[in-house]
Amino acid sequence: MSAGTVVLVGTAVFAVGCATGGTGLRDGGPARTEAVAKTTPTAPAAASRDASSSEGSPPSAAASGRPLKKVDPVALLKADPKVSAEIKRDLKPCTGKEYPVDVSYGRVTGSPVVDIVVNVLSCADALGRGSYVYRADGAKYENVFSDEQPPVYAEIDRGDLVVTKQVYGKSDALSYPSGEDVITYRWDGEKFTEQDRVHSEYSNVVDGGSQPAPATSQKN
Repeated sequence: MSAGTVVLVGTAVFAVGCATGGTGLRDGGPARTEAVAKTTPTAPAAASRDASSSEGSPPSAAASGRPLKKVDPVALLKADPKVSAEIKRDLKPCTGKEYPVDVSYGRVTGSPVVDIVVNVLSCADALGRGSYVYRADGAKYENVFSDEQPPVYAEIDRGDLVVTKQVYGKSDALSYPSGEDVITYRWDGEKFTEQDRVHSEYSNVVDGGSQPAPATSQKN
């Protein structure tokens, strides 16, 4: 077992919607402003239960973008040796049983089993503190991508991994960063490699508001 391989613990499913980074457009402030994954299991959507193939049989979990097994992202993070001690120490419920964790399921490594993208946020301002990608390895999940340089937020976009990083100057308010980097990664069979990078700079105009300057893109 590699250092980045962890055993699945717990049974709760956490599927939280993706942020809208990755478009190159400014989201304005923190990666997310709403809450967080709950520790209460959620049932699959009725549409997923009722959907069927042309032969009348239900689609597989991999085909429908659902995990083959229920995953507890908090337990996954805490068992992962690649997650920093600081992130683990601060990974606590914000209110009640709500953890500051966003989770997405989808294909990003070419695995027949859906991958898991986990974003850890701060409770106070919902800034992205760490982003991780987990790839199925038998009955386990292996950490194949980590970024713990905040603010950071990762999501799946048409099979690519898109990481958004807002750039703040010394005098910038939290809601008005100076710019933003949107980095696109692609799985090469063994690891993620950078494919594209778009940098946008914002100019303050009215009451601290901003408009993006022309973006520059660097393709590999």
